Amino acid sequence: MLRVARGEAYDPGCTRCPRLAEFLAEVHGSYPDYWARPVPSFGAADPRIVFVGLAPGLHGANRTGRPFTGDYAGELLYRTLYEAGLATRPESIAADDGLELRHARIINSVKCVPPGNKPLPDEIRSCNAYLKAELAALERQSAELTARWQQEMAHREEHLAQFTDLPEAIWEAHRRVAAALDAQD
Repeated sequence: MLRVARGEAYDPGCTRCPRLAEFLAEVHGSYPDYWARPVPSFGAADPRIVFVGLAPGLHGANRTGRPFTGDYAGELLYRTLYEAGLATRPESIAADDGLELRHARIINSVKCVPPGNKPLPDEIRSCNAYLKAELAALERQSAELTARWQQEMAHREEHLAQFTDLPEAIWEAHRRVAAALDAQD
């Protein structure tokens, strides 16, 4: 069942890909404490930036249930997000560790861990429905936020007009942002 809520497309019981479903069952048998299910996306419901990974790692996201959590790639990613002000802490240890992303979201193209960390082309295509639905939902949210932001920018322009001594470069930057937003409509 494809579920789209808060910008996320996800089916926690998905078995569309027989090879991946069988592998998840094997992993669960070998590691009963592992998440060993499709891994949901993680982060802000209304992100300004989206990071798309390929698939969950066997001993990372597949273990913890959160993308890039518990593996080396995650150590690098979350430290970088923290340094950029996009994460509340520099490391992600477990899905319930209190970490939150600010204005960012992480989505995997393939929701299930593949054997050898190599999904087959058919598995990627099968999971594309989830990726497309999630990105489409985020795009709709983004369009709504852009409209609100355009209104705010117009209000700010009226406010800034009283400051006639601002350098021309500031006015030019503001006009370019407004023109770029208009072009998105």
